[in-house]
Amino acid sequence: MARFFYTVIYACLLPFMLARLWWRGRVNPGYRLRWRERFGFIPHRPAANGLWVHAVSVGETLAAAPWIKAFQQRHPNVPVIVTTTTPTGSEQVKRLFGDRVYHMFLPYDLPGFCLRFLRQVNPGVLVIMETELWPNLIHSCQQQRVPVVLANARLSEKSQQGYQRFAALTQPMLQQLTMVAVQNAIDGQRFIELGLPSDRLEVTGSVKFDVQVAPQNIASGQQLRQQWGHQRPVLALASSHAGEDEQLLDLYPQLAASCPGLVLMLVPRHPERFDAVANAVHARGLKLQRRSKGTASDMTQVYVADSMGEMLSLLAAADLVVMGGSLIEHGGHNPIEPAALAKATVCGPHFTNFASIVRTLKEAGALHVLPNDQQQWLAHLQQLLAQPQQRLAMGQAGQATVEKNRGAVARLVGMVETLLHR
Repeated sequence: MARFFYTVIYACLLPFMLARLWWRGRVNPGYRLRWRERFGFIPHRPAANGLWVHAVSVGETLAAAPWIKAFQQRHPNVPVIVTTTTPTGSEQVKRLFGDRVYHMFLPYDLPGFCLRFLRQVNPGVLVIMETELWPNLIHSCQQQRVPVVLANARLSEKSQQGYQRFAALTQPMLQQLTMVAVQNAIDGQRFIELGLPSDRLEVTGSVKFDVQVAPQNIASGQQLRQQWGHQRPVLALASSHAGEDEQLLDLYPQLAASCPGLVLMLVPRHPERFDAVANAVHARGLKLQRRSKGTASDMTQVYVADSMGEMLSLLAAADLVVMGGSLIEHGGHNPIEPAALAKATVCGPHFTNFASIVRTLKEAGALHVLPNDQQQWLAHLQQLLAQPQQRLAMGQAGQATVEKNRGAVARLVGMVETLLHR
């Protein structure tokens, strides 16, 4: 009954969702393209019994990439379908896989759209990255006897409370899942408290610890440093959101005064913010270089990385990394990538999305958490920028922690193989 009312409400909201797509298309035209796919009309017809992976956007796609590639190496003849929700996720899929996977947008969560999609794709198993739970999608998979795995799953205390408010909808949905591969036991217990049968839970760790740093990433970072001067210190803000770039830009004059020659590298999370970030730099009278506009110089003060899919290469050029999404109440972003590159990492006070990973890196001495006070941020960043040996020790601890926690990819691939064979 709860799902019935959810469906009615969702159907009533559909016109507003379409209007929102059109509105967002003003900045990113990708939102206005391929809209038929969101109704379950798809351009591809992959062979039956393939692997279907749903990765909402950029972060989930990057997390899925290592184990999808591992699966394809073991099963080159099994078709792989990857769905996303956002155009930026779509671009990431194309960049990472080219034509080695089928890509489509996920249909809206209404029974007719979901069933239309499933009957055309006819997958052998669906793997949903992290915690993207759609009641009608999961119910439709059960109707079509498609196993559903929630992979690399995480559930913060706040999210648990949110799901608990809709227990009549949440509990049946969780009971329809075939397996939940959770990042840690604490989050796993939260799923069980919401209604997941305990025998369908497996603690696999985070697949993000299996990140691979290629030699070309290091080489690209070194080349970038040569542009503005190899000896100049570099502070990077990775995956930033509105309000975060501005805060560090405001601190830049004081940071540069205590750390001469400092380069501030800003890496916005979403491409629609590239121009806004560049304008914020101009408004403060700082010398800007955009990655898309050519080569930087020794006069560059702020480098805006207005490109996608280059995070590892960009962070390889940094001395100290501040993780975006954590300076505002967004929930933070993945700090494993800078740790894998042996970069000293700082996180703001808002990191609920990656609480377990932040805790692991912090306990290892690889990551510092900033207090909820901007002036204290200044003192903390000044101290780290002035202490290369401390940064080196943090980076080495981070890299060792990443190596210690690898293995989730292999466990997840084995789980998927078992379900496909079944």
